[in-house]
Amino acid sequence: MNNTRPEIEPLLARLCGGAITGKDYVGYFQNEHGEELVFAQRRGEKTARLWHSDADWQVFRVGDHSIRVGGMVDGMLTVDDLIINRTEATWLSSCLAASRHLRQGRA
Repeated sequence: MNNTRPEIEPLLARLCGGAITGKDYVGYFQNEHGEELVFAQRRGEKTARLWHSDADWQVFRVGDHSIRVGGMVDGMLTVDDLIINRTEATWLSSCLAASRHLRQGRA
């Protein structure tokens, strides 16, 4: 039996097309519609990166105050120009909280 597990970072990088390494804090989420989200925070960077399969894996820069209510559409949750639902926002908020110590000025 082989006890070595595959590293998740290369798998997520291949999934979203982003540059993710073993030095990044990473998160993965799949919503109820099967859409996938990937989060990566690199130590010392001011913001993290977020990819969403429903946005053609475009990268969005996110930070501690990125989640907004009523951005593009009144009452909707947004991150940059991306509309997200409440469960995605909860997951993203958890990723941001867990990686806060890695952001620039906090490390």
